[in-house]
Amino acid sequence: MTARLKSARRVVIKVGSVLLVDQASGAVKRDWLASLADDIADLRKGGADVLIVSSGAIAIGRRLLGLKSGALKLEQKQAAAAAGQISLAQAWSAALGDEGMTTGQVLLTLTDTEVRRRYLNARATLNTLLRQGAVPVINENDTVATSEIRYGDNDRLAARVTSMMSADCLVLLSDVDGLYTAAPDQPGAEFVAQVDQITPDIVAMAGKPGSEIGSGGMITKLEAARIAMDAGANMMIAPGAPLHPLRQVLKGGRCTWFAAARSPAAARKRWIAGSLVPGGKLHVDAGAQAALGQGKSLLPAGVTGVEGQFMRGDTVSIIGPDGVEVARGLIAYDCADAAKIAGQHSREIAALIGFTGRNEMIHRDDLVVMDRNG
Repeated sequence: MTARLKSARRVVIKVGSVLLVDQASGAVKRDWLASLADDIADLRKGGADVLIVSSGAIAIGRRLLGLKSGALKLEQKQAAAAAGQISLAQAWSAALGDEGMTTGQVLLTLTDTEVRRRYLNARATLNTLLRQGAVPVINENDTVATSEIRYGDNDRLAARVTSMMSADCLVLLSDVDGLYTAAPDQPGAEFVAQVDQITPDIVAMAGKPGSEIGSGGMITKLEAARIAMDAGANMMIAPGAPLHPLRQVLKGGRCTWFAAARSPAAARKRWIAGSLVPGGKLHVDAGAQAALGQGKSLLPAGVTGVEGQFMRGDTVSIIGPDGVEVARGLIAYDCADAAKIAGQHSREIAALIGFTGRNEMIHRDDLVVMDRNG
């Protein structure tokens, strides 16, 4: 099972508050964080992109602001997040920097992963950070978000990031070592090493949140597993408390794997082909159609006509010279700009629309060729 982590090319790691922050003092556990940074460096040396989704801002900030232990009001949590976020980012930057890695801080909400234009902007920023060799450290934007603070912790956000970034592995580091058939302290509770499908029986095994400084629980972890598996990513719940938690897993340490039935690329193609309603049409010439069949991107030069009203990131149908849909994909331009650059060379895009956009009308990663024999 450890091969799933070893072979992953893009990994999202979620770190909970209870692991990162000392509950008594509100201070970051720097020795532990340094050991995790060392593990992350090992993953990157193996060729994997790594993204971090980190809790901890509220847990740090409440002590900085002198807020008492126990339940906080929503506005107090948001104020604590504002104060704690600075220290949290500094801690990650220092730990990763000691391993020669650059940190990029990104604040998101669940809505940023759902609203198409914000989703595209977030994905573009994260992809650029990865291309430049940085490690994005993502936290929920608690100063403006409310639902994540009340219900979701960062488990679901980590899963949405996994889906958005087409990662093939999501690691939830937790204060438990995996899923059990009942609460681990209950007689007869059995450890579950692998889950292939989130069934009602699996959901029934989940407990309730039980930590003062963490707001998640097994329920949100199973919700995260469903999102990740649907996106083609394997997910792991692993004990995070020991030093070098990822190294412990790779040595055969106990964890629960949630196994995806398909790859991220296959899941994304399936989603584009079957789950989205096209908002417009692009007509292409025979040369562009042939290029699509070879797995290439759709360039503006091959587009002969644009129909419909659509925005960047919407789904469009690609129509061949015979009038039959040959492909479907997520367009990189609004309909007005797409019409301006249709039939033109990519090098002319900036002059035609006033800014430097993507060279492709639809990138091959956002495109699926339809089966004309089915």
